[in-house]
Amino acid sequence: MTRYTFTTQVWLYPGMAGWHFASVPEDVSAKIKKSREGLPRIGWGSVPVTATIGNTSWKSSIFPDKKSGTYLLPLKAEIRKKEGIAADDTITLTLEL
Repeated sequence: MTRYTFTTQVWLYPGMAGWHFASVPEDVSAKIKKSREGLPRIGWGSVPVTATIGNTSWKSSIFPDKKSGTYLLPLKAEIRKKEGIAADDTITLTLEL
């Protein structure tokens, strides 16, 4: 299992759905992409992860962002409420692949 820990900013997708995301930094995204070379692609190029913010861990997936070339982690309302997270907050996030 590979673990990446980094600091990132939470942002709100502009639109009616109001999804919150955390962007995976470019250097970490590049390492993840390299580790996935030769593996079968799954839905939309997603990568299954266990994410941890503060005291909360959950199973999720990160998704490639074609615009930035990095991965994005969607943050469910349940997780944001547990950890008191809002748009524009800076968080420390750990991803395990």
